[in-house]
Amino acid sequence: MKSYGTQHALNGLNVSFAKGHVTALLGPNGAGKTTAVSLLLNLARPTSGRVLVGDMPPGHRELRERIGAMLQETAAPDGLTIRETLQLFRSYYRRPLSLERLLQITGLEKEAGRRASSLSGGQKRRLAFGIALAGDPDIIVLDEPTVGMDVESRIRFWEVVRTLADGGRTILLTTHYLEEADAVADRIVVIANGQLVAEGTPEQLKSALPLRKVSFKAGKMPGKQMLLNLPGVEEVKIAGNQISLLVHDADKLLPELLQSNWGVTDIQVHAASLETVFRQLTENNISKDWGMIR
Repeated sequence: MKSYGTQHALNGLNVSFAKGHVTALLGPNGAGKTTAVSLLLNLARPTSGRVLVGDMPPGHRELRERIGAMLQETAAPDGLTIRETLQLFRSYYRRPLSLERLLQITGLEKEAGRRASSLSGGQKRRLAFGIALAGDPDIIVLDEPTVGMDVESRIRFWEVVRTLADGGRTILLTTHYLEEADAVADRIVVIANGQLVAEGTPEQLKSALPLRKVSFKAGKMPGKQMLLNLPGVEEVKIAGNQISLLVHDADKLLPELLQSNWGVTDIQVHAASLETVFRQLTENNISKDWGMIR
């Protein structure tokens, strides 16, 4: 447990992170994600209970050699170039990655001679990634890593992360970009109000929620309230002649659509998106109603 006065930032959180997997820790603002990362990195101490990484507590000398962290705010030393910055952080470790490899991973080879302070926001995030990997860590913590990166940099970044995981690294990330978590994470952990709400693979989380997305085209557009009055409809989205419904029972809804006079075509039924699952879990805390995913 971690408390600040009477406020429990984390309460009874028990989560494991598998070697060779990317685990995404998701939650709304104030859910406890930053606190969890701080405890893992020994930047904060639990009010009660204990934190173990393997069989070692955070801050253990051997563990410090094995963990690399890319935090939300990482300031490079003043006056140093990218090359000098990476060399400095490499010097802190016994078996660092080579400078050439770090520059290649970050995509900053051409900027190696530039002062770190002159980089754009996205380039600074890529440099922070290089700093996190300087010691060739087994465990990599990524806290909102792609904030400020352009699309090309994000694609390159996740390709490297996937390669690192496939090579046996244990990777924990926090992100507000749910589509990235869905695409990259092997396992997702959702917390709200400092407690574990659900965990599982992206597909397990999406298939367990008793909601489905039904989308179709309509030749004659019905009103939004008319759609909300259909059986089991929870949410309506309309874009041109494309309609998307979030429903509890697609089997009951489909006959209603086919018997309507709206000229319905191109009907598709999908599991709820990760964004929908996340919203339902964190806003309504419904894990008790539909069972904890493990």
